[in-house]
Amino acid sequence: MDKALEENILGALENVLDPELGVDIVNLGLVYGLDMDENGVLTVEMTLTSMGCPLAGSIEANVRNALADLPEIKETIVKIVWTPPWSKDKMSRYAKIALGIPD
Repeated sequence: MDKALEENILGALENVLDPELGVDIVNLGLVYGLDMDENGVLTVEMTLTSMGCPLAGSIEANVRNALADLPEIKETIVKIVWTPPWSKDKMSRYAKIALGIPD
């Protein structure tokens, strides 16, 4: 996947908010990896802020919806992983400011 497409994907994913925190999944550091095969199947490897997140299904659906308009992507697979565990250290400066977390 070229850099421009990766940036477009991440830009689209910035529209997916964590409903509990109100900050997007990219700036929260929840997106761990993107991999697209030659058939246009994109696998988004991501985590959630907690294992028992009741909104996991909603977030997965929002990821698929956010990427649906990108013509290069024919299908999106969302793979939720727990390793490495998410921590506040993965958050961008923007997310920390938005949530009032000291840097």
